[in-house]
Amino acid sequence: MSQKSTLTGATLRTPKAAAIAGIVFSVLLLLIFWLFRRAVPADPLEPGAWLARETRTAALALNIIPFAGVAFLWFIGVVRDRLGQMEDRFFATVFFGSGLLFLAMLFASAAVLGAVIFIAETTPHAELISSTQFHFARSLSYIVMNIYAIKMAGVFMISTSTMIVYTAFAPRWIAIVGFVSAAFLLIGSYYVGWSVVVLPIWVLLLSTHIMIDNFRK
Repeated sequence: MSQKSTLTGATLRTPKAAAIAGIVFSVLLLLIFWLFRRAVPADPLEPGAWLARETRTAALALNIIPFAGVAFLWFIGVVRDRLGQMEDRFFATVFFGSGLLFLAMLFASAAVLGAVIFIAETTPHAELISSTQFHFARSLSYIVMNIYAIKMAGVFMISTSTMIVYTAFAPRWIAIVGFVSAAFLLIGSYYVGWSVVVLPIWVLLLSTHIMIDNFRK
């Protein structure tokens, strides 16, 4: 009996404040996008003049991305813990897979842009911006982030919102906002540059609700 009690007491429990990870992710990702918009033009076909003056701002944003990624993984864990035994295998797979794909593409896009900044420090500016490699890397980073990563963010929001509807682990209005926002990402993200902020704002709403509800209980 004593041994059983010891094992039960040693079981890991999710902290009540764990949902703050989603808030941290949202704040960091919004900060990252703001820094990028200050440093790097939205047009992937821009001539590259920013490499001569704004590389430090872009490098700061790139260095924050891993911390945002860790917070996002923690947020996924918080949602799964919230679902508990109600978690459906099908939706859980789509939810988990789309979240990981979004994170992987975010990292890949950042790595490509980081390589451009790294090369810019050792290559004459005029030679770099006139090279095919620069324009290829710049376009690749833009496409991976603004098309594929954003689409995976939309799938992540749809699967999470669907689980909210069926399990009621969060208010239904958050799910409705998630569906509408996801539809916008899937259809219009290529045409609207600021669409990248939709995911962190929605995660902020959901995380804030989960944290407040945890402390109420």
